Amino acid sequence: MQLFNNRYHFVDSHCHFDFPVFAADRAAVWAHCQRQGVNHLIIPGVSPEQWQTAAQLCQQYPGFYYAAGIHPHWIEQQHWCATNSAGLLDETTQQQIKQLLGDELTRVQRGAGKYCVAVGECGLDKLIQVPLALQQQLLGLHTELANQFHTPLIIHSVKTHNEILACFKQQPPRYGGVIHAFSGSLEMAQQFIAHGFLLGVGGTITYERAQKTRATFSKVPLQYLLLETDAPDMPVCGKQGERNSPEYLPVIAQTLAQLQGVSVEQVAEVTTRNAHRLFGLPE
Repeated sequence: MQLFNNRYHFVDSHCHFDFPVFAADRAAVWAHCQRQGVNHLIIPGVSPEQWQTAAQLCQQYPGFYYAAGIHPHWIEQQHWCATNSAGLLDETTQQQIKQLLGDELTRVQRGAGKYCVAVGECGLDKLIQVPLALQQQLLGLHTELANQFHTPLIIHSVKTHNEILACFKQQPPRYGGVIHAFSGSLEMAQQFIAHGFLLGVGGTITYERAQKTRATFSKVPLQYLLLETDAPDMPVCGKQGERNSPEYLPVIAQTLAQLQGVSVEQVAEVTTRNAHRLFGLPE
């Protein structure tokens, strides 16, 4: 069923559309997305070998963009990752990360990698086995490169909002970014906004039991919000156990409109403008 038509224009600011689960029907899903008004999406980076896959998809599908980053869940899977006696990334590994990110972002500056619009997905996650101190060190390396190349960050934060803020105070990101899948309080939202960050609004708000998140997003002004699906994860209400998809982004927009008491058209217009401004997307 088509919920919307293409008179609306949406940007999915966080969608792992490069994952193998979309390989069989990616073109058909994207065609349906466009009929729904979803015209742009951003593929987050999770590991260096995945960046090239994302870049190739961006060349194949107009409206696709990607970010270069190492997700904390993926860092220890890199064959070149080594730690020192303190359990932190050793000097060689740190330099390798800087080299990889720096080379990718240099390509952008030279015009060869115009589809790369952010650094990330990077951040902190208390639900994985990677030591938090190592994750904080990795986040610092990403922030350093984002500042060096004048690029926004895509931040992953799972039960670590306070720790992320502490990292920002120690090493302020100069070009803002987005807190992916934000689920904190209004006070926490305001602190991230004060650091120049937008907040990613995902499928969580479609669940009535997510009262805190719904209450927060009913009050945060639209000018600080981006829409996202995190597909194939984070399905909207009613689609539990199924593959999430960027075609469900309008459902999130509709729910946000209801929470804020505004039109879907206004949600689409403002969040799309926010995404274009943050990531420097062409009109």
